[in-house]
Amino acid sequence: MATVRGYFHPKTATGNSSLIPAPPWHYSGDLLTVEYRTDPARVRELLPEPLELAEEDPGAVALIWADWQSCSDSREELLDPVRAQYKEAFAVVRCSYQGRTYSRCVYIWVDKDFAIARGLHQGYPKKLGSIHQTRPHPYGPAPRIESGARFGATLACADRRLAEAVITLREPAADNGFVNGHPMAHHRWLPAIEKGGGLALNELIETGAASFEAGQPWTGDAELELFEAPTEELSRLEIQEPIAAYYRQVGVVWDGGRLLAPGADTTG
Repeated sequence: MATVRGYFHPKTATGNSSLIPAPPWHYSGDLLTVEYRTDPARVRELLPEPLELAEEDPGAVALIWADWQSCSDSREELLDPVRAQYKEAFAVVRCSYQGRTYSRCVYIWVDKDFAIARGLHQGYPKKLGSIHQTRPHPYGPAPRIESGARFGATLACADRRLAEAVITLREPAADNGFVNGHPMAHHRWLPAIEKGGGLALNELIETGAASFEAGQPWTGDAELELFEAPTEELSRLEIQEPIAAYYRQVGVVWDGGRLLAPGADTTG
């Protein structure tokens, strides 16, 4: 009988075709974050049982653009950049489970297939999108990391623009926001193959960084617009009140999570 290898599909005799390697996964990235407040009812409708709204500032949202380089322990992807570099944009809210506050990614778009595969494993609801953001650079016309620097960011999916932002840095900050500052509470879902079979995989999990390092965060102001699209619902998290905007460079290691509880049935 043949033995097939690989952490993820496709599994082969050698395992070399696997879409993603086994964790740990290492990330280096530039993050642009825009925080604002929406109607808490719009956050609540995205929280399946047993999750509840966060007790403090329940309508807070973070919309984050990230320009990543990522790799496995071997670091070999860094010398084959098509396997290492990708961009993403994602919306994060906060929630509560058993009295503890968690962050939760409710929408996310990426531009590479391996990033989608990692998201399926981690419980992120990833979709393909078109994501762009201004990159800082110490020479030429690109913005420096300094007061008055301006960064643009755009998000589109299926030929429709979903969001755009212009961020103007003002001053160094103590952090890069509070909405995405907790462990993540995500669901891992997989429908049963038989019709009416519900969910074959249904888990509420906690994940977070195994290690984290970061540069000096900067805060500033943002001009943010959200747009409607026929197959996207980001615009339902409508902007009611701006909070702040941030820029930060980070390094993160992800190396698994833990099961919080079997999830409630959400097949409806």
